[in-house]
Amino acid sequence: MIAEFQETGDDEIQTQLVLEYENLVHALARKFSRGQRHDEDLVQVGMIGLLAALRRFDPSFGRSFESFAVPTIVGEIKRFIRDKTWSVHVPRRIKELGPKIKSAVENLTTELQRSPQVEEIADYLEVSEEEILETMEMGKSYQALSVDRSIEADDEGSAVTLLDLVGSVESGYEQTDQQLLLEKAFQVLTDREKQILQLTYFENMSQKETGEQLGISQMHVSRLQRRALQKLKDSIRIEATEAF
Repeated sequence: MIAEFQETGDDEIQTQLVLEYENLVHALARKFSRGQRHDEDLVQVGMIGLLAALRRFDPSFGRSFESFAVPTIVGEIKRFIRDKTWSVHVPRRIKELGPKIKSAVENLTTELQRSPQVEEIADYLEVSEEEILETMEMGKSYQALSVDRSIEADDEGSAVTLLDLVGSVESGYEQTDQQLLLEKAFQVLTDREKQILQLTYFENMSQKETGEQLGISQMHVSRLQRRALQKLKDSIRIEATEAF
């Protein structure tokens, strides 16, 4: 049936083969998911590995299909775990070094009859101590906690979420400071200059329309507008310096 599928690419045969080996995919996915939220994702990725194995299997090597398919499926699952399931993006070298450190710790613990030090792990893997420490720290990014996660707040059992403990920037304070600064700066302007800025910037009138309303030329409006803006800039600069 596999040979016929490879030759024809028939969808019905593909479906029968997938149904035949889906329990194998599910078993391998469960082995690597360990009850985490990406269990279904691993099944889907495993199915991709199964299809790849079905297309590439060559019985002339004298191996059973299962012995060929398992490494292919597991490879797809491991690649997905390495590249997709970290809560925070980290370099690939860190992801690849993590399992090596775990294995090294197990081997060194057995050999030394104690927990190995960072220096010993680095020597064992022939990498720097900085890389070991960086990988251990990055390993904490594998699975982030939800901001809705409840934690105990006191001995009486009351709880708060992580989000309750996260500070936020209140833009209203900055806007209030800016408003007060502008109000103070505007005191350096004449009534005519205030009128021009009101009409051109707050009421979106052109310089020509402003001049017609105030009974002055457009050129005069332009000159007063530039002078008013420069006075504001100078005043705000002085105010900010005084604040510091």
